[in-house]
Amino acid sequence: MTDSVLVGAAPLSPADVVAVARHGERVALDPAALERVTQTRGVVDALAADPHPHYGVSTGFGALATTFIVPERRHQLQASLIRSHAAGTGAEVETEVVRALQLLRLQTLASGRTGVRRLVVETYAAMLNAGITPVVREYGSLGCSGDLAPLAHIALAALGEGDVRDASGALVRASEALAAAGIEPLVLVEKEGLALINGTDGMLGMLVLALHDLEMLLATADLAAAMSIESQFGTDAVFAADLMALRPQSGQALSAANLRAFLADSPIVSSHAGPEDGRVQDAYSLRCSPQVHGTARDTMEHAATIASRELASVIDNPVITVDGRIESNGNFHGAPVAAVLDFLAISVADVASISERRTDRALDPARSRGLPPFLAHEVGVDSGLMIAQYAAAGIVSELKRLAVPASVDSIPSSAMQEDHVSMGWSAARKLRRAIDGLTRVLAIEVLTGARALDLRAPLQAGPATAAVRDLVRTVAEGPGPDRFLSPEMEAVTELVRSGAVARTAKENAHV
Repeated sequence: MTDSVLVGAAPLSPADVVAVARHGERVALDPAALERVTQTRGVVDALAADPHPHYGVSTGFGALATTFIVPERRHQLQASLIRSHAAGTGAEVETEVVRALQLLRLQTLASGRTGVRRLVVETYAAMLNAGITPVVREYGSLGCSGDLAPLAHIALAALGEGDVRDASGALVRASEALAAAGIEPLVLVEKEGLALINGTDGMLGMLVLALHDLEMLLATADLAAAMSIESQFGTDAVFAADLMALRPQSGQALSAANLRAFLADSPIVSSHAGPEDGRVQDAYSLRCSPQVHGTARDTMEHAATIASRELASVIDNPVITVDGRIESNGNFHGAPVAAVLDFLAISVADVASISERRTDRALDPARSRGLPPFLAHEVGVDSGLMIAQYAAAGIVSELKRLAVPASVDSIPSSAMQEDHVSMGWSAARKLRRAIDGLTRVLAIEVLTGARALDLRAPLQAGPATAAVRDLVRTVAEGPGPDRFLSPEMEAVTELVRSGAVARTAKENAHV
């Protein structure tokens, strides 16, 4: 990591977002960006003095856009906007999501296109660097005009109102946290209230974090498939590069290459590779793993393209153009982001589904090619991993429900002014839950594969799968009589979530 992430000089990278949101990286403001902010504020000040109404500067908002507000009431107008829109409800949103919200809104404020004062930009940066995380609630955003309620909770804290988590994670009043950090609460002036809440920052932040996690999870899925294929006496011949080239899907090719690398030099695979192996073809859940995992990778590639465009966007309404006009627009609508969030949820469900099927095959003596029923120690007395597969099946069932798109479920609001909304925030929230589910399903397959490989002794696993099996053994015992299984499942889940499983596989794979 660098000493800080520079804001305002160029579009933020996904790595920048992850660094600040998840790892607490500090931010620094680009001096040229601050100069643009000051110049643009002059445009707003001139419009504020104009007796003719200008939306967001001297009018009400939304359905009240035609109501002119006299100058002496505009400070109250801005504060009232933030207070009324900070109407989230439900459980607290995760710290990393809130920090992503703060960072992405800061980037837009630093663009010089929103009309806020330099003080506002500096205050948002100072809050991030002080580790002040406003309390944002689960429900409240329809994804149009952007993530209004979540962003309003951020702005409310900058005003010194509401609750926040301080750098230690303690719940304190915003005024106390600002005072402790030496930050003066903001008093908003014309245009600033709207600039703080009109954006797709919440759904975008969750998309960037999801893409980061899924890159690691799909590598883990390839490894889990390799463990299942190897331990169930499957073949790696179907993953040959020339066969993959007959269908030039890039994600499929990458997954197949991973499987070849993870299965290379495996004595177990070699033990049945000759003509004495009478099976013609493996089941689809083994043979078609690259096709399913590869499709998810291709979906990610499209979603990453949308995310990169959104990271380069300046989203506010109204917006100050480069030539000094103040213009209303619809760029706050979250449709582009919402659609790919839903698309990813479909792929997450599919990858988890095929993983659960591979796990189930390992436990069924009619299909596992010689492994004991449920990988149990003493069949009839022990149940082995029977109920671990139940857990995976239950999660997969939920993931199928979470794959139902949120973005097609528009509902009108604001007296029919906002009569079509994106539901992008909801799409992002369910994707986060889906990713947690996929993590757990893959962990169950890895746990199952590790036990199955042990049960193939004296045959030895390949270097990559054996290394992962040994990693699993640091937190979960090998085959033996039944024991309390849930703690081992949780521990392996953390190995998957941390990226340790994927890293171990890659470090020991044949290149």
